[in-house]
Amino acid sequence: MAEHEYTLPRAEFDKPVKLLIVVAPFYRDIADNLIKGACAEIEATGSTYEIAEVPGALELPTAIGIAERMSNFDGYVALGCVIRGETTHYETVCNDSSRGLTLLGLQGLCIGNGILTVENRAQAEVRADPEAMNKGAGAAAAALHLVALARKWGGPRKGVGFKPATEEIRLAGDAKDTPKV
Repeated sequence: MAEHEYTLPRAEFDKPVKLLIVVAPFYRDIADNLIKGACAEIEATGSTYEIAEVPGALELPTAIGIAERMSNFDGYVALGCVIRGETTHYETVCNDSSRGLTLLGLQGLCIGNGILTVENRAQAEVRADPEAMNKGAGAAAAALHLVALARKWGGPRKGVGFKPATEEIRLAGDAKDTPKV
């Protein structure tokens, strides 16, 4: 780690957090080490998790989008590894998987991106080392911090959808206490 890097303190919660770890295990040993790091970080906050596997990094955003629509997770951790090969497929996989996760995040999902994009296996092994720089742990920490922010800023919601928050119905433009003439 560089001398000037800063890591936020571990996120803390007063209510349980449930994360989904979605992993593309194309390089099984690398993926397993990323999972170890993510699980350790999640457990350190007292949170829980489930793990789902997908065929490759391109499927990570889709799986997270499906889980968001059909389940009840507070946040998500995307894990995988893309190693540069001889073709431009590397750029497609790196760019599109990252873009998909970013778009989901901009919609309000709390996602930690732990997709390694490396030049060679040696770089991947260093970044997935459970005893060192584990990027799985970093992705889990990012997701947990986003969940904490969402809870801080979100607060309880009333009147979701077409159900009014109160029995009082107001027309657009009418002030609440303005007498009608």
